[in-house]
Amino acid sequence: MEKRVIFRRPMYSIMVAFFGLLSASAGAWSQDAPALTWPQEVTVPEGTIVIYQPQPESLQGNVLKGRAAMSLELAGSKAPIFGAFWFTARIDTDTEGGLALVRDLKVTQVRWPEVKDAEAERFTRIVEAAVPKAGFAISMERLSASLADAAQEQKSLADLKNDPPRIVFNEQLAVLLLYDGVPRFSPVEKSDYERALNTPFAVARNTRSRLVYLSSGALWYQAKDPLGPWTRTTSPPADLVKMLPPPDTKEPAPTRVPAIVVATTPTELIVTDGKPNWTSLAGGKLLYVKNTETPWLREIADGQMYVLLSGRWFRASTASGPWTFVRADRLPASFKEIPPDSEVGGLRVSVAGTEEADNALLDAQIPQTAAIKRNEAKFEAQYDGAPKFEKIAGTSVAYAVNSGAQILEIGGRYYAVDSGVWFTSAKPTGPWVVADKIPDQEIQKIPPSSPVYNTTYVTVYQSTPEVVYVGYTPGYMWSYPYYGVPVYGTGWYYPPYWGAVYYPRPPTWGLHVGYNPWTGWHYGVSWSNGFMSVGVSWGGGYGPYRRPYCCGGYYGGGYRGPVVINTGNINIGNNVNIGHGNGNNINGNRPGNKPGGSNVYNRPENRPRNADRATASSNLKQARPATRANDVYADKHGNVAKRDGAQWATRDQGAWKPDQSMARNQASQPLPDRKPAQTSQPAQRNFDSKDTNRSYQSRQSGVKREQSRPARGGGGRPRR
Repeated sequence: MEKRVIFRRPMYSIMVAFFGLLSASAGAWSQDAPALTWPQEVTVPEGTIVIYQPQPESLQGNVLKGRAAMSLELAGSKAPIFGAFWFTARIDTDTEGGLALVRDLKVTQVRWPEVKDAEAERFTRIVEAAVPKAGFAISMERLSASLADAAQEQKSLADLKNDPPRIVFNEQLAVLLLYDGVPRFSPVEKSDYERALNTPFAVARNTRSRLVYLSSGALWYQAKDPLGPWTRTTSPPADLVKMLPPPDTKEPAPTRVPAIVVATTPTELIVTDGKPNWTSLAGGKLLYVKNTETPWLREIADGQMYVLLSGRWFRASTASGPWTFVRADRLPASFKEIPPDSEVGGLRVSVAGTEEADNALLDAQIPQTAAIKRNEAKFEAQYDGAPKFEKIAGTSVAYAVNSGAQILEIGGRYYAVDSGVWFTSAKPTGPWVVADKIPDQEIQKIPPSSPVYNTTYVTVYQSTPEVVYVGYTPGYMWSYPYYGVPVYGTGWYYPPYWGAVYYPRPPTWGLHVGYNPWTGWHYGVSWSNGFMSVGVSWGGGYGPYRRPYCCGGYYGGGYRGPVVINTGNINIGNNVNIGHGNGNNINGNRPGNKPGGSNVYNRPENRPRNADRATASSNLKQARPATRANDVYADKHGNVAKRDGAQWATRDQGAWKPDQSMARNQASQPLPDRKPAQTSQPAQRNFDSKDTNRSYQSRQSGVKREQSRPARGGGGRPRR
């Protein structure tokens, strides 16, 4: 059955109808619903309006400005009348469902190149009365690709830190046991054990024998010192085993036992299965190590080695270093020649100037949005003792250092971000309410050296008495565009807070973070052989804080970061959950989509606060896919053109005529928001083929990405 879009008058919740028809749950979009095709048509009393795929010109927050070609098919008339209109609108997005809704659309200008003024005014009134009601559904792939020719500012952040971590190489299968500083322990209630607080792994020490145990849920290790050396044991203490949940029987048992490498400072472990197996890439300019899950290359021309960690390239002549950072736009030219369908084709997303890298940056421009119900969104601040705030240098902002939540003090008022929503209060302890507005100018001054820097990427768009519209871009999840590629983390080390509880801060290193074009950032533990494939938790209650700091919590893995541990009650939580690899995974194994994995707003615990958008009114008019080719465009001057093979044909006096004009690039002026829309009939301007060629390439790229994406909710490797 064909799914259709319901439309309403502007400034009403046209999302309600749209989401309902896509069988969405409250506040969520169906992951199985396909994107609606283009062009789309709207029935009006005078006939039919056919609207071709919009061509964005700018995206600021959730406000989209752009233009679209259209045709008006009047009843009783054989020939359609072609024109162009400009609009402003807001977008609602869901990256998991893969769809965006362009809503609250306002037509700001209309141009009819082939009709006289009197007719133009009449046709404009027809369009004004119909188009703003409709709204548009568009796939995220098409929307992202179309932004390639939009006026977007793609800044590279100057204050990220790119000093290399300690890089350790091992020719034996191994896992990195990383402590956040010197190992610290806390008693486990009613037992002879204490638990290491500052590591995401399950490490426990017997208070009598002083032996230390490490468990993955399936494998056990023991040592006399938490720093090792660690050896495998098949007979762990029975009382300790009973304190942990049984391993997941659905996970295959490890066939090989990895060694344990310990670190207490930011470290990355690069593991090979035996001696590095250097393999040539097509073209013979690059070698890569085949028997590792870390991108490790060598350029033959200069003999230099390159490794990719958290989206950053580091270079050295030997594995022993010293390693230096290399910007992605200054890599050797041979990196752009990596074949997309090769075993390491996924690395192209980290090479500036490739199609894959450009697509990743375009994706990062689109915010993830939600409508939040005021009466359902709750936040409670918890502190270790009395609230303690520390000033952020160079700003008027202070942040709570003795809390696991991200709480700011600005001008005597308090603001907190919880799962992509801003809250505010007159007191640091509350009561807290959803914020209608925030002091954004001050918040934007927070530098990357601060552990609350990611809050600068969360925005309040608009509000009603019942609902607040919010959104975030990937910076909230510690992903940033940097000289043409996405990188993970700021590179800064944020010391944790120690008191009666332990509050960890977001790390950049030690999680073996990589980027998958289809699922975003994923993590590992040096070798995906199932070592940490199950979450492990101690009994005895939960600590007061449970916040995902890394890619797993936000992007679909399972790592939620070390949780806060009370001195009496211990909980490791859902610390580590990685997939099983099958050989070299430089392309990135696609983790199984978990509920709300890549959309903070759609995580199970957050869904109740999302506005219900699942009801449609049956008496509304409907927009539907039009049975036309999606091959008509509008240039910046309002000329309408159609692709004719490799050439353009422009609409003139009721017919398509081959374009004979000289293309001119003329910067378009910002179009004012007018009501009613302005009918523009200036003297004919030459058709801008260069501008329209960009729109054509963007549209084709969007269709290609849409068709090649993996099935939503599926697993396995992405199709290239």
